[in-house]
Amino acid sequence: MPVDNAARPSLWRRVRRVLIRWALILTGLYFVLSLFLYLFQSRLVYIPYRRLEGTPGGCGMPFEDVTLQASDGVKIHAWHVPTHAEARGTVLFCHGNAGNISHRLDSIRVFRNLRLNTLIFDYRGYGRSDGSPSEEGTYLDAEAAWKYLVEEKKVGPGRTVIFGRSLGGAVASHLAAARRPRALILESCFSSVPDLGADLYPWAPVRLLARIRYPTLEHVGRVGCPVLVIHSPDDETIPYSHGRRIFRAAGEPKSFLKIRGSHNNGWFDSKSVYVDGLREFVLEHLPLKSDGESGPAGAPD
Repeated sequence: MPVDNAARPSLWRRVRRVLIRWALILTGLYFVLSLFLYLFQSRLVYIPYRRLEGTPGGCGMPFEDVTLQASDGVKIHAWHVPTHAEARGTVLFCHGNAGNISHRLDSIRVFRNLRLNTLIFDYRGYGRSDGSPSEEGTYLDAEAAWKYLVEEKKVGPGRTVIFGRSLGGAVASHLAAARRPRALILESCFSSVPDLGADLYPWAPVRLLARIRYPTLEHVGRVGCPVLVIHSPDDETIPYSHGRRIFRAAGEPKSFLKIRGSHNNGWFDSKSVYVDGLREFVLEHLPLKSDGESGPAGAPD
């Protein structure tokens, strides 16, 4: 049966109204999601946990409970964990965006067995540290930790390794660019928050919305010490390409350690590859005469 030609404009108007309605709905949803990313990005970046799940002492590692004070007056909680042998230097440990220092005890043991003292601190808003986290605040917290090592512990910059994992890599690179440590280690780190956001939310104008930036790539380009970059191709949170870009931006001397496993467990899953890579880097840049007698870094005390 032939369609009445007079009905065609009416049908098209109905279809057009439906298309316009859906376009407005989708545009509204896009605007709402983009607004959510803009307003709540701090909650996406920082995932603090207040309760401490343990201490180094509970794992057989003597430690000193420390309270630092950032330049803006915020009190920061930290642990100083000495090695069980002659120390080759000290690691200033900047942890990732979730949990707190109590979730890094296994990593502290690795450094301890490399004959490195460790100063690990919680960013403001994490663990027992006061305040709320922010990009500038985390930089000030790391500066407070550096100041404590230099002024209170009398640790020279030439005996200090700044270590950062994930978000902590951005904090560590910022500190290393401002100071001059003996070495810098960046593990599973992003090139910047906007870069990572663009990977995670390709549909959103992340680069325009980003208020938190953490430009690791810019910081590492100004670092004047040896750099070790560690990353896993299996990292499901921060793509491997970020680690490679950071490595390319770093000046010489530099090294790249390819591990395997997920973002949170790659260092553990890689076991000897990870520990051996750290040992090689540390022995090269913080040597001791007795290095030939030291045992494996991952072994029990």
